[in-house]
Amino acid sequence: MRTDLKGKWILITGASSGFGAAAARAFGAEGSRLLLGARRQERLEQVAVEALKAGAAEAHVHRLDVSQTTSVEAFMAWATTRIGPASSAGAGLDVLLNNAGGAQGLDTVAQGKDADWEAMIQSNVLGVLRMTRAALPLIRKDCGSSIINIGSVAGHVAYEGGAAYCAAKAGELQITRALRLELNGTGIRVSTIDPGLAETEFSLVRFKGDATRAKQVYAGTHPLTAEDIAEILVWVASRPSHVNIDELLVKPVDQAAVHKVYRRS
Repeated sequence: MRTDLKGKWILITGASSGFGAAAARAFGAEGSRLLLGARRQERLEQVAVEALKAGAAEAHVHRLDVSQTTSVEAFMAWATTRIGPASSAGAGLDVLLNNAGGAQGLDTVAQGKDADWEAMIQSNVLGVLRMTRAALPLIRKDCGSSIINIGSVAGHVAYEGGAAYCAAKAGELQITRALRLELNGTGIRVSTIDPGLAETEFSLVRFKGDATRAKQVYAGTHPLTAEDIAEILVWVASRPSHVNIDELLVKPVDQAAVHKVYRRS
């Protein structure tokens, strides 16, 4: 039987754009109650408005930088005041969506920059660990609750210029696998959704605002959209409580592999 997400508390990191913003709207359409975090407060507030228009029962926002432990702790203290710990009757978190992350640069190892490497490890690896550690006391047990991490095809296959990002997403994948073992018996489901070529702000951020270079990544292709992934996230969270989608690799038809992409002239 499908898990009903109406009225359920959904926490989404990196919710100001891309997969996170689309997920807020998609879970909102399910009638869920949302806790949205990201660094850009103004963008977050706009996403909350969109989620409410889509049908969200509630949508609350708070600034969150997953690369900073103090920010994560402050966010979760705020979240606790909203929903209460899982030990309280009728309280607790139903879905944690660890979406915050991203890539910085496409340099080879020989030309790589410490700041880019550190940013990727902080957000994609340590950020997932920090958020999960802080959220676990709020997550309800034995009722179909989920921790869903956003990974990448890069966590499965390396490519030139992607050493640090591929390492970071491989780290996310192994965190997910270890966490699933650690939480076995609690009823908390643990999943990773790993997109391939998807047109969001990802490449714009990777190339530090170079819109022309970012557009070239998707030129001649029909890539995934944020909405494609958001639909999958809702599907994963709404499976019957005994069903866990362990790992889901999602690519557009035009992308047979990292190095094999069909481009129309």
